[in-house]
Amino acid sequence: MILKTIIIDDEKNNIENLSILLNKYCPQAEVIASASNAADGIDIILENAPDLVFLDIKMPEMDGFEMLKSLNAYSFEIIFVTAYDNYAIQAVRFSAIDYLVKPINTHELINAVQRAEQRSFEKGQNLQLNNLMDFIKQKDQKQLHRIALQSARETRFVEPSRITRCESSNNYTTIYISGGEKFLTSKPIFEYEQLLSDYGFFRCHQSHLVNKKYIKSWVKEDGGYLLMDDESQVPVSRNNREKLKNELT
Repeated sequence: MILKTIIIDDEKNNIENLSILLNKYCPQAEVIASASNAADGIDIILENAPDLVFLDIKMPEMDGFEMLKSLNAYSFEIIFVTAYDNYAIQAVRFSAIDYLVKPINTHELINAVQRAEQRSFEKGQNLQLNNLMDFIKQKDQKQLHRIALQSARETRFVEPSRITRCESSNNYTTIYISGGEKFLTSKPIFEYEQLLSDYGFFRCHQSHLVNKKYIKSWVKEDGGYLLMDDESQVPVSRNNREKLKNELT
């Protein structure tokens, strides 16, 4: 499957380098147009109806996020390309969208394009990109944020406030949601620890991450465990007991 591909980056040498890498390692991503600023990027997206867009986040005058806000619909896959920016990357990861950090790693590029190719079979609105735009527009309204949870079959969008706890199983994590629902995701628990750190979550054990608002009590017998509102018991590791005490006081 050929992906009509657009590159938007304010540095022309970055456009040239990425084009060369795509031609060599990802021939399915055919570069049909490029732009060196966000305003021209909007025009070429509207004119070409691409399948895939590589977008630099940091650009003068209008950055990549501002550019996307000006579009009414997102029927294309997107891969962000950026120098390290903690907030921007955090926002992108929260919606489970691919990003590449400059200088581009070839292996990561190949994997990101393959994922975009797979998703492109399911034509329609890019819900993950919609979620990112909502996240950015509602930056200070955490109660409205939704995190993208990915499994092998689907991507679910859930408010962090509804997640009661996360439990690790090797490189997978089971997300427990209020009301008794649970969802097996294909990410390790340390990634959710990072993504949910600003939403009241605490890593009480190597295999467990809990939402503090759902803790019913801390039972200190039998090695110590947290009793959650749903009556589930979550162990507390010895190394985290003092930290937990500070978190709950």
